[in-house]
Amino acid sequence: MKKKAWKARQYKIRNNPLFRLIPGMTDEYFMRLALAEARKAFAAGEVPVGAIITVGEQVLSRGHNMVEKLNDATAHAEMIALTSAFERLGSKYLPDATLYVTVEPCLMCTGAIYWSKLARVVWGTDDEKNGHRRITCDAWPFHPKTSLSKGILDEEASSLLREFFQSKR
Repeated sequence: MKKKAWKARQYKIRNNPLFRLIPGMTDEYFMRLALAEARKAFAAGEVPVGAIITVGEQVLSRGHNMVEKLNDATAHAEMIALTSAFERLGSKYLPDATLYVTVEPCLMCTGAIYWSKLARVVWGTDDEKNGHRRITCDAWPFHPKTSLSKGILDEEASSLLREFFQSKR
């Protein structure tokens, strides 16, 4: 998409009343939607991670882990949600969007988040074993304009993971 057309599309999104935040639609609200996606993954025998991408109060896309179903190591919730959002907006960048994901993104997903230029990333629970911070440590792995919030509904997200892995033992 040409730069002028892309800017026109972004202006249209920013000024569309459907994309404005409605009072009461908080980070917790959207994280609950991501948790619902994670429960879909759990029910399908996948690691329960869910993701939602929003602009304002509108949910652009949803995703949950589908690694086993698709036999694809890259079919993480974040990747599925990002791909769907790119397709829906017809753009490779999402500068006005927020990603809500139940678990700290891995290094692969962090790279995709960087290149998508998201405005915000919000995650539920930390992932000491597979999260990006295991590799990046204190380095900022996201786009410079991306802001981060974490620990939203941490207990719900971590208990879902614990329950899943206990069921596998």
